Amino acid sequence: MDLYYVYILTNQNHSVLYIGRTKQIKVRLRQHKNNSIKTFTGRYNVNKLIYFETTIYVNNAIKRERQLKKWNREWKVNLINDMNPDWNDLSEVL
Repeated sequence: MDLYYVYILTNQNHSVLYIGRTKQIKVRLRQHKNNSIKTFTGRYNVNKLIYFETTIYVNNAIKRERQLKKWNREWKVNLINDMNPDWNDLSEVL
């Protein structure tokens, strides 16, 4: 059974939030950490995984990603704080 991930990344000082979705979270995180300056995450050094959720349905992942991208920052911060109040890098637990 495949798992699809919807995730939120941030930079070191938590000033930028990036929302994405993937089927291969470890591969995708490695790509974010090695991004060049030409990409959004590379330009702002966004590579710290602070939130993720999973689903077995790709359509649900797509829908959830789009939903989160429409949220204002306060709602996103509250979502992150509910799961990860210290904003620890969760890539270490995957």
